[in-house]
Amino acid sequence: MSLVLLSIAPALLVIIYIYYSDKYDKEPKHLLFVCFFLGAVGSILIASVSHLVVSQYFPVLENPVVWIQFFKAFIVVALVEEFSKYIFVRYFAQGHKEFDEPYDGIMYAVMVSMGFAVTENLAYAFQGGIDTAIYRAFTAVPAHATFGIIMGYYMGKAKFSRNRIKFNLIGLGLATFFHGIYDFFLFINYIPGISIGAFLSLAVGILLSQKAIRIHQRNSHFRPK
Repeated sequence: MSLVLLSIAPALLVIIYIYYSDKYDKEPKHLLFVCFFLGAVGSILIASVSHLVVSQYFPVLENPVVWIQFFKAFIVVALVEEFSKYIFVRYFAQGHKEFDEPYDGIMYAVMVSMGFAVTENLAYAFQGGIDTAIYRAFTAVPAHATFGIIMGYYMGKAKFSRNRIKFNLIGLGLATFFHGIYDFFLFINYIPGISIGAFLSLAVGILLSQKAIRIHQRNSHFRPK
């Protein structure tokens, strides 16, 4: 039970924070739950199957050579996982009538990302125990939250722009970029002290996420004039 709580609680705290940061027009809870479910089941399934297929046919990716780990971090892991979240935000949430202000991009993208993070957390926690669950509560969960906020910020801009494709792809690209940086420094942790790069990238992601939230709050269509 403690493993389950430790796996779920950090994501729940993120969700509560993002939900109450939506100051002017909160989203229907049933839609938020659907997005969470899509992330927890759909996104994680797509990513897991992709990782399984790649690892089976490309065992060279386990080679610790830096350039191989760079490719693994940015393409095999980051792009696959962020795209698996993106497709549900893009093809379920973004076209919905309730997606009616830029902040909604952040809200729905974070729900999908937190669904993904909870399922991933549970898998890692049952393998590694309480220490792993606690470690991920302060690292992987905030990281997935920042990836979701950054992606959602641009998908929120896209909904109300004539350049929807451009902004959607910028969101996917930046989420992948920050995810790739974070994973890359962890993948090459055999180099002494290099892991600090992951935590620095996470810090930058958190700062950018806070800025993104403030901008969309300020630009809300429902903000009193």
